[in-house]
Amino acid sequence: MTQTYETDVQTGRAKTTTANVEPSGFVWYELHTPDVATAAAFYEPVLGWATRDAGVPNRRYALVCVGETPIGGLLEKPAAGLAAGDKARWVGYIGVHDVRQLSRRVQEAGGIVHRAAEEISGVGTFAVVADPQGAIFVLFQPPPGMTRPEQPDALTLGMPAWHELAAIDWRSDFEFYAELFGWTKGQAFDMGPDSVYQLFAVAGRTIGGMMTLPSPAQGSGWMFYFQVEELEAAIDRVKENGGLVVYGPSVVPGGQQIAHCLDKQGASFGMVGS
Repeated sequence: MTQTYETDVQTGRAKTTTANVEPSGFVWYELHTPDVATAAAFYEPVLGWATRDAGVPNRRYALVCVGETPIGGLLEKPAAGLAAGDKARWVGYIGVHDVRQLSRRVQEAGGIVHRAAEEISGVGTFAVVADPQGAIFVLFQPPPGMTRPEQPDALTLGMPAWHELAAIDWRSDFEFYAELFGWTKGQAFDMGPDSVYQLFAVAGRTIGGMMTLPSPAQGSGWMFYFQVEELEAAIDRVKENGGLVVYGPSVVPGGQQIAHCLDKQGASFGMVGS
């Protein structure tokens, strides 16, 4: 990867322009939740997941599996953090080759490092960061020599099938992700006056979309949509298990239906299905 440096004429801040950036996408999905057992009891029947304890010392952490393959985790957050205003949420991990270098580049591009790079023996190195508009994600670097298990196809039931960024300004946010992770634009859909839904791709595969929020006060953030077979039945399971449907079902281009939901502890997630 080749890096050059130039000055942003609007901010005066040095910025990094990359050539031949190796495309990087989401590799892990983690729910920060007040209670892991309650979260597992909700998602297992709703999305068909299997969960098992990860054996993390001094902290509750359960692996989320589609079939036999781990695709994410349920992390129990300290009560003190939740009392201080943090909330239950899904967070996506983007796989990179060098977390420390990418952390610096996040800052150079106007983003924020909330938690500096930290290594967990046998697991990998991670850093909690946010894009320039505040959407949180995690940079992740596996240990040397570790090969990630082959993941099920994105359309497999229970898999994260779509990644959606609601931004204060999707155009400038797209430039951030394109510069750091090599994302490219796909098709754009007109959603009304001055409103566009922009698809994006990683290594040629479309994995999500970006849009501008109606009001900046709503706050920028990522939503992950999980694949279900029949959306109406999945909506019924959300309600039966104590969750809430806040939007949908709604038909999207291509004929699929989506719904926005809250789990039993208030974390937002999406579902997509027939």
